[in-house]
Amino acid sequence: MTTSKDKDKALRARVRLFGNLLGEVLREQAGETVFDTVESLRRGFIHLRKSHDEALYQQLMDEIEGLDADSLNLVVRAYGLYFNLVNIAEEDYSHQHRRRQIRRGLRLWRGSFYDTIRGFQREGMTPDQLQGLLDQLVYMPVFTAHPTEAKRRTVMDLQRRIFLLCGELDRPEATGVERERLLDEVKSIILALLRTNEVRTTRPEVADEIRLGMYYFRTSIFAAVPKAYRYLERAVNLNFNENHPDNPVKVPSLFKFGSWIGGDRDGNPYVTHDVTIQAVCLASETIINEYLDRIETLKRILTHSLQLVPEIDCQQLQLKTDAEALDMLERNTCNGEFFPEEPYRLKLRAIRQRLRYNLAYIHSELDRKPAKLDPRAYQSKDAFLDDLYRLRDSLTGIGDHLLAEGDLKDLIRLAETFGWHLVRLDIRQESTEHTETVTEVLKQLAPDVDYANLSEDDRTRVLGELIEAGNHRADSLSDLSEKSREVIKVLEVKRQLIDHISRECFGTYVISMTHSASHVMEVMYLASITGLVGKNEAGEWFSDIQVSPLFETIEDLKHIEHVLGRLFDNPTYRGLVSASGDLQEVMLGYSDSCKDGGSLASTWSLYNAQKRVIRVTRENGIECRLFHGRGGTVARGGGPTHESILSLPQGTVEGQIKFTEQGEVLSSKYSNNETAIYELTMGATGLMKAARHQVVAEDPVPPDYEQVVSDLARFGEESYRDLTDHTPFFFHYFHEATPVRELGLLNIGSRPTSRKKGDLSKASVRAIPWVFGWSQSRHTLPAWYGIGSAIKRWREENPGREDVLHELFEQWPFFHSVLRNTQLSLTKGEMNIAREYAGLVSDKEQAEAVYDKIRSEYDCTVEQLLEVAHAQNLIEIDEYIGTSMKRRNPYLDVLNHIQITLLARHRDESVPEGEREKWLPPLLRSINAIAAGMRNTG
Repeated sequence: MTTSKDKDKALRARVRLFGNLLGEVLREQAGETVFDTVESLRRGFIHLRKSHDEALYQQLMDEIEGLDADSLNLVVRAYGLYFNLVNIAEEDYSHQHRRRQIRRGLRLWRGSFYDTIRGFQREGMTPDQLQGLLDQLVYMPVFTAHPTEAKRRTVMDLQRRIFLLCGELDRPEATGVERERLLDEVKSIILALLRTNEVRTTRPEVADEIRLGMYYFRTSIFAAVPKAYRYLERAVNLNFNENHPDNPVKVPSLFKFGSWIGGDRDGNPYVTHDVTIQAVCLASETIINEYLDRIETLKRILTHSLQLVPEIDCQQLQLKTDAEALDMLERNTCNGEFFPEEPYRLKLRAIRQRLRYNLAYIHSELDRKPAKLDPRAYQSKDAFLDDLYRLRDSLTGIGDHLLAEGDLKDLIRLAETFGWHLVRLDIRQESTEHTETVTEVLKQLAPDVDYANLSEDDRTRVLGELIEAGNHRADSLSDLSEKSREVIKVLEVKRQLIDHISRECFGTYVISMTHSASHVMEVMYLASITGLVGKNEAGEWFSDIQVSPLFETIEDLKHIEHVLGRLFDNPTYRGLVSASGDLQEVMLGYSDSCKDGGSLASTWSLYNAQKRVIRVTRENGIECRLFHGRGGTVARGGGPTHESILSLPQGTVEGQIKFTEQGEVLSSKYSNNETAIYELTMGATGLMKAARHQVVAEDPVPPDYEQVVSDLARFGEESYRDLTDHTPFFFHYFHEATPVRELGLLNIGSRPTSRKKGDLSKASVRAIPWVFGWSQSRHTLPAWYGIGSAIKRWREENPGREDVLHELFEQWPFFHSVLRNTQLSLTKGEMNIAREYAGLVSDKEQAEAVYDKIRSEYDCTVEQLLEVAHAQNLIEIDEYIGTSMKRRNPYLDVLNHIQITLLARHRDESVPEGEREKWLPPLLRSINAIAAGMRNTG
């Protein structure tokens, strides 16, 4: 029988190798004393994991207490570096495992393109049905800059090099001298990482975050996207096209990318309209430079001679038109006749020159010296694509299919996916900002309208009438407040960039904290006075803005159907939706609803909200795209993408899906192109499976399944609110027993970490530090609290029906995902460590009461989860995650105890501030190191 230990033997060997190399570097660079300390703490806490020894524990704590600030810095950095090496080893191990499956011709992993398309074929899906499914798919991850990414770009570059060296070490021929060379190279990078400050010395500006977003495209995504398409095409060919050559299925370009970086101004005063211009232009610059690089590569490949291949149709390539427009005619004339010796290279030079004119225009925008777009530039991405298609068709026409299907096809895929825009930048702003702006604007443009005192019905009606009339213009305004001017300026910039670069530069305008229909109509009114919506000369509606109302709290989710229904009943808004292709995007916020009512209630509220949204949009003949505001962690809607998509309510995915990728998720998914291919594949196949109801009939989820979870959600929310809303001293406990106060000192994001300084309420704390703080202190309670009590209560009220919960776990993807994610969070929790953090709280008696309540629920949740899953321990539910955390826990124990010591010292107001501040650098580094060990932050 193969044990888990046998399965990951190679991984354990690689982790041990990296650990030994790190030890060598430490001994050589930091000296024997630091090395001995690291080893002593490591061995000691491993021993404590096996059996508690109070004397040994006290000895280890004395050792930590005796370390000075410089030594603590080095020890913490050593453990943080170790975890980053473990993360690299695990990522490489997963990648190599998938490659071995492919080489051996084994059934590929669940979620691979082959496994998914093969499953469709075996279920009896026809080629026409598959084509219909693929044609409506849009898979759109949206990159955000929420302050949860603790890793610097410089560090990621070095780690990427180690990942690539893992592949070299895995080669059979990597033995002897060659292996020693590779190990020396790994060791040199470990040394460089030890010498590199992993903590930012200054808080990043939004421009830094924009550049980091571009980094992932250059590092992995530009290479990953064409390969993902090739793997999908291969799966379709093997399972469908080889059996139906007369009706081949064609794979459309279904990947799109969005971004909030430089567009999300909700709570971030540093995101201005100038920053938005910079974000759009840097994205466009990045993709055009990628096109130029690939054109240079093609010039070295498509070197056909017209003398040797006279059948090349120069007219079809429009070469003479290009030569005349770009002053290339004279160089390609022989005996008075136009005769390009190398027609494809000439075409590529023409494409390159046009792209350079486009790039020059982008640079003029970045330099704040906008000029008119040169007529010789491409006037749209479609014109660029047409030239690429001409090259492809010409190559196919002369029989050079291999060349047409090579690098040129990859470039075409990139152009179809990224256009001029690279990413669709969403704008996000909080609803009250628009209400205040509209109130101020109407005082000038419609002084008879007392907007602030209108009822909700009157607000919606009046705004619709004003948009319909189309008489108001922003340039008529004067003396607006700075905030209102900025709201309007953002919309004017949106109009400008759509006209000058691409309609696809922007995604949707997201309104956070949408409570009513008027919140959406306010944005549409402001869009009308800035020329983004209105009626054309023919009296027809046009709309160059799509609004996505964001529903975040559990209360808002309950009212979602009412708000949307009111909107669609408004004739003005309905006309504008029609002008946008009858597509309405609705965003669902996972983070705040989870913080508000707990993980189970949040998940169930979101489940029902999605069903209600789809119901109301279908009743109004509107297609809906749901935008999932998922965080990196389970407590903020995260978790494995494939399973998360499959767990969505049946029938609610109408072919398009959009979701946020936040914080550390970006670096874990997109730092390496091998992993990026895997993540794009898993997401796309999840979308295919969730959307197949569009082309084939599926059995509905049994109503009694939903009733069970409805009961569980109600019980779970009661338990969660009892802790967070009705337990005395709870928020004092949170602020003292976690490093949440210190997170604001860590330079990991441009956005402030709290809404109101000094406010200790649940409403004030943002969802990200809420989860980050509980994660660092090993409570992890936002993701699981209340679930154990809910299951226990349900079992007590439904005697004899215990097997129903196991049936749901086995048969229903939604419930399976809920409990699997609960297991993930429980595995990362550690109540004995959490007790140590509780010791930081000033009121020991109150702290003990809060901790006991949390500990009791943790134990209950573990017990109930194992009962439902029919498992002996948490590792059985997800062996990979469980084993990984088991491997990490002793090392995390070291860091948690160091962090607890440092928090106590840094917060001790009985000593001078200068004395306290010397402990801050190792404290901030401990936050980074624990985040690396936990593989998540907020």
